[in-house]
Amino acid sequence: MGITTLNLRLDQRKFAVICFSFFFAWILAVPFEGQVLYALTEKANVDPSKYIFISILANFIGLISCGFIVRKQISAKIVMIISILICVSGSMVFFLEFSMLWYIALIIASFFAGLFVASFGFYVKNYAASDQRYKMAADVLIYSNIIMIIINVITVNLSVQLGLMISIAVLLVALVAVYKLEAYPDHKNTIHRSKLEEHKQLPSVLKPFLILCLFITIITINSGLMYQVVTPAYGHFEVLASYYWAVPYILALIILRNLPKQKNQAYILYIAMAMIGLSYIAFMWLDPSISSYLLIDTLMLGAFGVCDLFWWSILVRFFDYSDNPARILGIGSSMNVLGILIGGFLGNKFLYTEGDHTNASVIALIIIFIVLIMLPVLNVQLTRLFKNHIFLVKFAKMDENEQVKTVQEFKYSDYLTEKESEVVKLLLKGYTYKGVADSLFVTENTMKYHIKNIYQKLNINSKMELIKLFSDKE
Repeated sequence: MGITTLNLRLDQRKFAVICFSFFFAWILAVPFEGQVLYALTEKANVDPSKYIFISILANFIGLISCGFIVRKQISAKIVMIISILICVSGSMVFFLEFSMLWYIALIIASFFAGLFVASFGFYVKNYAASDQRYKMAADVLIYSNIIMIIINVITVNLSVQLGLMISIAVLLVALVAVYKLEAYPDHKNTIHRSKLEEHKQLPSVLKPFLILCLFITIITINSGLMYQVVTPAYGHFEVLASYYWAVPYILALIILRNLPKQKNQAYILYIAMAMIGLSYIAFMWLDPSISSYLLIDTLMLGAFGVCDLFWWSILVRFFDYSDNPARILGIGSSMNVLGILIGGFLGNKFLYTEGDHTNASVIALIIIFIVLIMLPVLNVQLTRLFKNHIFLVKFAKMDENEQVKTVQEFKYSDYLTEKESEVVKLLLKGYTYKGVADSLFVTENTMKYHIKNIYQKLNINSKMELIKLFSDKE
């Protein structure tokens, strides 16, 4: 591949990151539980909860419907340009006196914001190889949150009008970057790694994708609880929160982004679950002081950074199995929004009690327990498609002793018995079914019984699929 082609692809990836980071910063600062929107409603002396709910709901509809509207890269670019223009117009409405026009502008802008986010999938798929998408996802999350902090600080400490002006300027930067993106994919510059034909023998991606979507929805219920229960409890630290709130999130992303490639990070997901649990336990027990806020926010937002990077980086890997990445990104991201909607609804209507955080914390801990049960199942499904993702427990590039040790430990996830684990170890060493039976001193009928159970538990149909599951080949 020529240097010119590489540079062109790098430029497209750079402009895509700039474009999405600035636009997503506007989403975080304004319609999506943003400080600008909260400050505007407070100034207008109206209840912000209605605005937040309709904004997030409209965003959900935009995300989930984009894949049915946008099917090609040219359509994605057009939709992204239109979306930015509409969001600029919608933001300018908030300079006017409060009226029904605010509702209309917010609904329309949030809907098109969902279309924009999902359309971005085409530029991730076409200009970033599978192993580059992890850092690309980390970059857009880092940069967008840094820009959001700047807007929040200005809004809270200087002026809401100035904050709104900055948010509009951020959209204009995104618009300039969109114009730099290619409308039609130049096959010399794009990454063509669609695995629809290449992997016809692989199991359907539908089941792992649906399990991932369920995981995203459940884990982000805790984010919704945070917005509606935890954040209001520390509302009197508004200035501190404007500076510090997203800092642990960003730091977690920076650390994960720069860890060595060979460093498997699957265990970090479990650490993140523990951090969320500890943060809600602390929230339940500690007084609302500055020190408790710093502790809870550090644990909670750091963990949410890990979780967000996990599902974002997995979603963009699914692009290799689809001709329409907007549909994959739209549906996956909409599950995040749905989880926040559910969590926000629960927190706002049922769980928030002034001074008593027990109910919300208990629900959060139950959700963590459910997620911990789901993680091994999700890992098994995803490793059948992605053998080298750093968030997955993998068997790639292990020597024989490490692989045996991992298979031995695998039984503790309630999938395989000790005898079944021994059968798997021997099959991976190249033993035939008869050879395994002889080595374990069991009859062939007993061997068939174990094989049947193993295949059912691992959701596979053949020895070849078993080898693929534990191999380094994609």
